Amino acid sequence: MDLIIGGAYQGKLALAKNKYGLADTDIATCSEASGIRFGAKCIDKLEEFTLWCVRNEKDATEIFRANRGEWKKSILICQDIFCGVVPMGAEERLWREMTGRLCAYLSSEADTVTRVFCGLEQKLK
Repeated sequence: MDLIIGGAYQGKLALAKNKYGLADTDIATCSEASGIRFGAKCIDKLEEFTLWCVRNEKDATEIFRANRGEWKKSILICQDIFCGVVPMGAEERLWREMTGRLCAYLSSEADTVTRVFCGLEQKLK
């Protein structure tokens, strides 16, 4: 599994498409309406999945652990919302914390971890 993280609008998805030769049909985009499609070649916007988990009192990391076999060969993309200014609202703090915990778990499981900043790739692992 390859994990790509970075801030909003930094080029994470463009990098993944270029580096791994992904077509639009290879990419599953998380949203509160669609949830998460484990097993997709690429899963984008994991932070939207963690927001759904916060709002539905689920643990995102435990869900990923339970479905490990389905995403272990995927490219996972998550917006870095777990750094910087701590949000004022309780839900936003929980969301930030859950996203950080999920990314810490995924980083430990990943073959590679890449941070994208201004479209530039920085290999972390």
